[in-house]
Amino acid sequence: MSRVLITGGTKGIGLAAVKKFLNCGDEVIVAARNNDCGFADDQRVKIIQCDLSNRAAVKCLLTEAENIDILINNAGILQGIPYDKYTDENIDYIVNLNLIAPITLAIYFGRKMAERGGGRIVNVASQAAMAGNPDIWYGMTKAALVNFSKSFAGLLGSLGVIVNSVSPGPVGTEMVSGSPYGERFDKIRKRTYLGRFARAEEIADVIYWLAKESPEYLNGENIVINNGALGLEMS
Repeated sequence: MSRVLITGGTKGIGLAAVKKFLNCGDEVIVAARNNDCGFADDQRVKIIQCDLSNRAAVKCLLTEAENIDILINNAGILQGIPYDKYTDENIDYIVNLNLIAPITLAIYFGRKMAERGGGRIVNVASQAAMAGNPDIWYGMTKAALVNFSKSFAGLLGSLGVIVNSVSPGPVGTEMVSGSPYGERFDKIRKRTYLGRFARAEEIADVIYWLAKESPEYLNGENIVINNGALGLEMS
C-alpha cells in the first residue's frame, strides 16, 4: 500500500485517479478547494481543503500531508482568456496554480522521498505544451511543467525519485465541455484515431502505471496521450 497525494482530486482526471488508487488498495490524500469527492466516509481518504493558487496555502499543505510515497500534481486550469486580455491577477492565478504549486510540492516531497530512499512524482501537463494553445498562459505553464519534470528527474533520479509527466489531449471533463474553444476541441477530436475525446479513467490508468508499475529506467519522460491528434493549428 502506498500513500498518495493527488491535487485537484475532486473531479475530472483527479477524481478518476483517486478512484484508481483506492481500487488498487492505496491510501489517498486529496488536496482541493472543496471536499466534495464522494469519499468523505472512506477511512483511506484524507481530504485537505486548499486553494493551490494561494502560495501561503500551498506551504501549509506541506505540513498537513506527511510521509508521501507518490505525488500526483493534477490540479490546473485553462482560463480561456484572449492573449491580450490577461490582467496581472489572471496571470498570477494561472501561474501559481499550474506551475508554482506543483513545483513547490515536488521540491518539498521529492526531497522527503529521497531521504526515505525513493518515491514517484507524476505531473499532469497537456498537449498544449507541445502544440500551443490560444490561451497562451495555459500552454506556457504546461510546457514549463514538462521541462521541470525532466530537470527534476535528473536532479533526484540517482536518489530513487522517479519524475515523469503526462500530456493529455482533450478529455471529456468539465474543463472541455465548458471551454470557449469548443470548435477547436472538436477539430482535435476528429483527428484522433478513435474519433473521440479521452475518458478521464484512461488518463488515470496511465498516471497509475507511471506511479506504481513503470520501470525505474522510465524517468524524466513525457507521455503524450492524444490518440494521434498532436499538431493542431492554433485557430
